Amino acid sequence: MKEIVIDISDDGEIRLETRGFKGKACIEEAAFLKNLLGRETHRQLVPAYHQHQKKTARRYLPLCG
Repeated sequence: MKEIVIDISDDGEIRLETRGFKGKACIEEAAFLKNLLGRETHRQLVPAYHQHQKKTARRYLPLCG
């Protein structure tokens, strides 16, 4: 299940946490909230960020011969 958790502390600090996303999808999905809320002061990437959903292998076919 994918979700974005918004935590607002007593001093007004806002923290966004994404859950269930892999790779850069977490940053892309939360971008609208980040832009709406203001300047980003800190970013901590979790291990799921470094997981790629699918790696594609490139094949080169011979064009001549």
